[in-house]
Amino acid sequence: MTKKNCMESFTASELNRDIQRLRRFAKVMETQWRLPFTSIRFGLDFVVGLVPVVGDLLTGMISLWLVQQSVRYHLPKSIYVRMVFNILIDVAFGSVPVVGDIFDLTFKANKRNLQLLIDHLETEKREEDS
Repeated sequence: MTKKNCMESFTASELNRDIQRLRRFAKVMETQWRLPFTSIRFGLDFVVGLVPVVGDLLTGMISLWLVQQSVRYHLPKSIYVRMVFNILIDVAFGSVPVVGDIFDLTFKANKRNLQLLIDHLETEKREEDS
């Protein structure tokens, strides 16, 4: 059995379109708005996370969408584990009242997960080109 290449069934334009869609998702979830007079950015993850426990569980479930979208690329299981772990960290620490809200401003699970996907796809592309 041969190892399946993550990108073998995607054109460059399909891949770019998918990555842009995932970037928009991560932006809405984590950096859509800026606190006035600061450089602190936040998104729906922070806003919904202000509702104790339930808000963080909800945003954690929403964050799984990015992981589900990544399944199309046949990533190694280790990357999926890291993605889910990032979400679990976000939910667990984000659920702590007050401190968790501050944590949500700094730990951007969706941006981290998107970067894991992009890094892997870039590595695949480099290996494919060489």
